[in-house]
Amino acid sequence: MSFKTINPATEQVMVEYQNISKDELQTIVKKSRIAFHDWKKNIKKRADYLHIFAQELRKEKAKLARVATNEMGKPIKESISEVEKCAWAMEFYGDNGEIFLNPEVVNTDARKSYISFEPLGVIGSIMPWNFPYWQALRFAAPCLMSGNTVVLKPASATMQCGIEIENTLKAIGLPEGVFQTIVGDSSIAEQLIDSDVNAVTFTGSNIVGAKVAQRATSQIKKCVLELGGSDPFIVCSDADIEKASTGAVKGRFINCGQSCIASKRFFVVKKVAKDFIEKFLQKAERLKVGDPISEDTDIGPLVNAAGLNKIEDLVKDAASNGAQVLTGGKRLRSKGYFYAPTLLDRVTTKMRVAKEEVFGPVAPITTVEDEMEAIKLANESQFGLGASLWTQDLERAKKLSELVESGIVTVNNVVISDPRIPFGGIKQSGFGRELSRYGMLEFVNMKSVRFYDQLVIHHHVE
Repeated sequence: MSFKTINPATEQVMVEYQNISKDELQTIVKKSRIAFHDWKKNIKKRADYLHIFAQELRKEKAKLARVATNEMGKPIKESISEVEKCAWAMEFYGDNGEIFLNPEVVNTDARKSYISFEPLGVIGSIMPWNFPYWQALRFAAPCLMSGNTVVLKPASATMQCGIEIENTLKAIGLPEGVFQTIVGDSSIAEQLIDSDVNAVTFTGSNIVGAKVAQRATSQIKKCVLELGGSDPFIVCSDADIEKASTGAVKGRFINCGQSCIASKRFFVVKKVAKDFIEKFLQKAERLKVGDPISEDTDIGPLVNAAGLNKIEDLVKDAASNGAQVLTGGKRLRSKGYFYAPTLLDRVTTKMRVAKEEVFGPVAPITTVEDEMEAIKLANESQFGLGASLWTQDLERAKKLSELVESGIVTVNNVVISDPRIPFGGIKQSGFGRELSRYGMLEFVNMKSVRFYDQLVIHHHVE
């Protein structure tokens, strides 16, 4: 079986790939398992490789960025920034990984007690197309540093990005088998889960994530799921409207709106709604849509025809149910999957844009009476990944942040993943965490070790 990658800006077929066979996959996983035995032994050597890899990423960032832009359509300046962020993550774990994994001493009735953190083995990584380098490597950095080996299954749409990651690691002399990329469509992902991997990480939709979890846990394999989001963007009555409107454009239209932590539902207190919407509209209309390879392009195409069709359907549904299209609301160009940056006002909960994850350049706006109504509507969602609050009263921000049902809350800025803090959600947005020390500990064995001088006999419960 084969599959093709298509340039979303031109609709031209770029490459046709052949799925690897089941036997080839088993050989790859076996090679990863063999590599694991030596890779796990020397943490300082692992740190050195991560630092060298960071240097190589920066050196090759122009080439790597162009591959991502051609495959999935993000503006070249965003692709370059993505590669640079990957380098930062590598350096962060190279600098801090050994500290994160230091044994933790605990006081018990034993002479000595501690918790050690040991790698699990081979981790299967199933990754999406929207941030093809960052999402693969923000997992791989802590995973490799902790001593695991990785088999990556990239999204079909960005297969070459996954291949380039492996090629770049080979260029720095990473031991064979430590990081491998497999070529295949979604059926290969199922085979990867069923193979001799010890655990699985998945980033993607909640529907597919549920299937991944079911398949992995039925085989008693640990999994971490980073799924979709419908992040609320709450503008309070005392918000700095200039900053909030600038943040709204950044939060909604990054990567053509195709981000799990993009701002996707805008709740604005009535007192400031008119001013906020006017500024948001003005700034959104300045965005330049065009050739993603051009450095002055702000928004490129959606990733594929299916994504474009879904966005068009969501906007039509909203308009037919009473939403007002303030700008955009239409396809652009005869070639390529381009859609105009769109603002929808008067959005209600009966519209699909208020309930589904909107993966495209569409901003649904709802005016509310006060902050508590905004929190109520924000929480009426199956998702719970991130949220942003805009207020100049930090005490109010603290109280509201405690009421928002999400894994991440950002005050006076858009939600951004950061190696220094945990990343992940609740509800249908997944479980487990990536990044920070907590993300690193997802794929280790927390081993409890105790040393006694003599047998303890006075216990009656296991």
